[in-house]
Amino acid sequence: MTDEQKAPRVDSTLSKGLAILETLSGSRQGMGVTELSRELGLTKSNTFRLLQTLTVLGYVKHQADKSYAATLKTWQVGRLSVDNLNLREVAAPELQFLSNETGEAIYLAVPEGLQVVYIDKIESKKPIRSWNPVGGNAPLHCVGTGKAILAADYDNYRDRLIGNLSSHTSRTLTDIDALDADIRETLTRGYAFDTGEFRDRILSFGAPIRLPQGEVVAALGISLPDINLPEGGPERLGSLVQHAANSVTQKLQRV
Repeated sequence: MTDEQKAPRVDSTLSKGLAILETLSGSRQGMGVTELSRELGLTKSNTFRLLQTLTVLGYVKHQADKSYAATLKTWQVGRLSVDNLNLREVAAPELQFLSNETGEAIYLAVPEGLQVVYIDKIESKKPIRSWNPVGGNAPLHCVGTGKAILAADYDNYRDRLIGNLSSHTSRTLTDIDALDADIRETLTRGYAFDTGEFRDRILSFGAPIRLPQGEVVAALGISLPDINLPEGGPERLGSLVQHAANSVTQKLQRV
């Protein structure tokens, strides 16, 4: 076997530190030194030293209850990686596919706090149309793209939504129990459906786009006035947007 064919050497300290960071990032609550060392098969002294390094670098914080948790710096690095993926370029064929199939306004949106921000779109070809600008935003809880993102990561959003379910039309879901039920329906269908909850008589459908690790990073959406909705439209449009979003997710597995 030549030098070129040999497997590259892996730095054990770095790999252990990354394993700790990945474990903390995937935990919904802090973890102690003993728990981490047991889960990862490391000694307590080694785990403690690595945690101290990650804390100094800003990737981990030591909490009041003596446990450790990943900081937002981990998320920020991940977000930069997402930006470098150039989602607009990756998702462009799927946006065009949805536009060709429906003739309606098509959106690519990413989460930003409790809002979605539209980072790309294709205009409707219909004389009566819906409209949102690239760079515009909308609350997560009342548009198709936002509700798709919520459904894909609802446990992390739910508590933050309580008291923040702003009303925009008579159809807006402003009660957390009602939103809970809608999210369950979304998960069962496989796509989100906004019945005119942000703008009167403007419907939208959305489905999530995920990174290889399963994290929801964006959503595709179709938006149209209710007058444009054909018979059987919700099922067809929902199926189309779900298919397109799954296609983008599959491409991200290979990036």
